[in-house]
Amino acid sequence: MSHSLLRSIQEKNGATYDSEDWMERLSQIGCVVEGSCDESIEIEVFPDRPDLLSHETMARAARAFLDGDSQKPTIETKDSGIALEVDSSLESVRPIIMGAIVRGVNNGDTDEEKDQFIQSLMDHQEKLHLSLGRKRRFSSIGVHDLSTLSPPFRVITVPGTHSFIPLAMDKKMSIDEILSEHPKGVEYAHLMENMDVYPVILDSNDDILSFPPIINGEHTTVSESTRDFFIDVTGWDERAVEACLLLVCLALSERGGTIEQVKVTGYDGLVRMTPNMQSKEHRVSDRLIERILGMTLGSEEIASSIQRMGGNLVASRAVTDGVNKAERWADLEVGEREHVIAMPRWRSDIMHPVDIVEDIAIGYGYENMPNILSSVHLDAIPLPSAHLHRRVRESLRSLNLQETQSLTLSNERVQFENTRWASLATTTELANPITIDHTMMRQRILPSLLQLLAANRHHELPQRVYEIGTVVLDSHNATRAAWACAEVGGGFSAAKGFAQALLRDIGANLEDIVWESTELDEGPWLSGRGAKVFVSGEEIGQIGEIDPAVASEFGLRVPIQAGDFDIDAIGRLIPDPVL
Repeated sequence: MSHSLLRSIQEKNGATYDSEDWMERLSQIGCVVEGSCDESIEIEVFPDRPDLLSHETMARAARAFLDGDSQKPTIETKDSGIALEVDSSLESVRPIIMGAIVRGVNNGDTDEEKDQFIQSLMDHQEKLHLSLGRKRRFSSIGVHDLSTLSPPFRVITVPGTHSFIPLAMDKKMSIDEILSEHPKGVEYAHLMENMDVYPVILDSNDDILSFPPIINGEHTTVSESTRDFFIDVTGWDERAVEACLLLVCLALSERGGTIEQVKVTGYDGLVRMTPNMQSKEHRVSDRLIERILGMTLGSEEIASSIQRMGGNLVASRAVTDGVNKAERWADLEVGEREHVIAMPRWRSDIMHPVDIVEDIAIGYGYENMPNILSSVHLDAIPLPSAHLHRRVRESLRSLNLQETQSLTLSNERVQFENTRWASLATTTELANPITIDHTMMRQRILPSLLQLLAANRHHELPQRVYEIGTVVLDSHNATRAAWACAEVGGGFSAAKGFAQALLRDIGANLEDIVWESTELDEGPWLSGRGAKVFVSGEEIGQIGEIDPAVASEFGLRVPIQAGDFDIDAIGRLIPDPVL
């Protein structure tokens, strides 16, 4: 984030910007400051705080948390008198649509400040698209120069032959052409797959403002002279759409903008005024605070703590409506003390009273809490799968194997070509892989172990490693385990001994295990020294001695015995003797 932009925003709101103070204390709110230079400060914002993704919203949060500036969780709005009507055809195309007007935005006094504002606005949109919007699938944002538009607005569907001038272009293009030729159209065309008609937003002159979630119209482009804005947000997830709208409005409000509501008539005929900038009230009992934090806080301490997080303590009172005996942590018992806390609606991360308690803890300061052990006793029963995974780990560790953990990302060359294994299921490929080595989710773990041994080939032998972890089959997670031993004198007999020990330890009757030789070039095994392992007629894994030709593909020149097992299949087919 830019020092000069943050300083300008804080000054406009009657505060000062101290980069050294931010460096020292901002981590207390959960934002790690990675570094600072003359021009900018680098701040890591965790995914649970999308309300901190812009200069403006970060500055607002910092004024409350660092400076003790009292922030109202509600921002007053008024009716713009502008309507947006959604056609019924949008129900199956892009059903959730909201809008807002923001007037009188101060975008800066100099050309440099105005350029910074526009760039910051664009960056904020893209960050929201990636996070809340899930790359525009859940929600997408359009920001327009209101002075170029003629309200009221309509949202309709049009065929692919419909044309308009898209952003960054100087001639009309049909929607089909945009999806195949325009950079943004090509990037997000997959969101429009299998559609016969497409959503567009029109003004009263039938000029296209936006083709969501792809591109805006050129004539609505925000410029250095823009002071009044129209914001549209469309998508499939109502929570994500509302959060994006609120955060864009909040950022513009920080620059002096006045937020006005738009009358939106949905595809179903329901009418609502958007945005709703009123706070949300949450009820939290003393009991919940004490059980989680291990300490008692008075009303004044809660009020000051939640104020630092942008909220407000509305009331502390006795509970008059609730249960007589709490069965869940968040239950409100009649007669106990509760706190009514108002939090900003744009804090979409707050979904449960426990989230409020976390904010109280952050505002109070973890460093100020007493250094005592919690008295809360939690009883839990492990999942059967967790119990099985623990037993597999214990068995493999008893064989003097060292556990490793590798990436679930791989590629077809490593997973299939080098190992001679066929695909177990439909591969899950990455849409935008960063490197050619990480283009898909792995289906087996053994190739990852062979890569690990190759990376450590300069170390002395023997090297014995195993991993139990996640693979992805048909776009669903599954669990497999594998081991690989680079050592002299191992071979097939050692691999079978390892497999027998593992199966015995997890409760299998070895007499029920069937061993079947692998075919030539079926997997990474040396001819005649590989075997498939069956229980009740179903293959649960493979073991053997790695073919030197396969080992060579991984850069290995030593004997390797290994095994690769389907842990989910083992859990189904081998009864747990303990549970």
